[in-house]
Amino acid sequence: MSIKSDRWIRKMAEEHGMIEPFEAGQVRFNEAGEKLVSYGTSSYGYDVRCAREFKVFTNVHSAIVDPKNFDDKSFIDIVGDECIIPPNSFALARTVEYFRIPRDVLTICLGKSTYARCGIIVNVTPLEPEWEGHVTLEFSNTTNLPARIYAGEGVAQMLFFQSDADDVCETSYRDRGGKYQGQTGVTLPRT
Repeated sequence: MSIKSDRWIRKMAEEHGMIEPFEAGQVRFNEAGEKLVSYGTSSYGYDVRCAREFKVFTNVHSAIVDPKNFDDKSFIDIVGDECIIPPNSFALARTVEYFRIPRDVLTICLGKSTYARCGIIVNVTPLEPEWEGHVTLEFSNTTNLPARIYAGEGVAQMLFFQSDADDVCETSYRDRGGKYQGQTGVTLPRT
């Protein structure tokens, strides 16, 4: 298994629709010339953007977070260009980009250092072979201060690992009918 470079990522996105929309280089400024948390293709990965949809966890209704019986009262919905995560709290979002992972590729999501240095942790999640959809992102604010994340800017990096030609997985995410296949919004836990 080998990690894939910027050339491979560009080829897979442009020829096979692996990432849509796709940015072939690093975007560091918006149209007005203001600095952004960068997104797009990097040396050995792709920095994804956060969409404008957020679910921020709250205990206003004293709901219990249970992955087998998830209560919609556990969070509030926010739509906007930024999201404030309360101290020691958690939020869900989704990527702007839609992914189509090839059968011989495993993709790992890691947080960007800009956010990590502010105490905002992105949970590490794999995108399995032949999974497709918008990635639901999980953000933890580990600080005792409110923390801000920005929509339309880079929030996490995807790393792509391709198996050797003679070692492609027997059963892909699509083959086993994975429960998160084709997700398009911020997707809550399913069992």
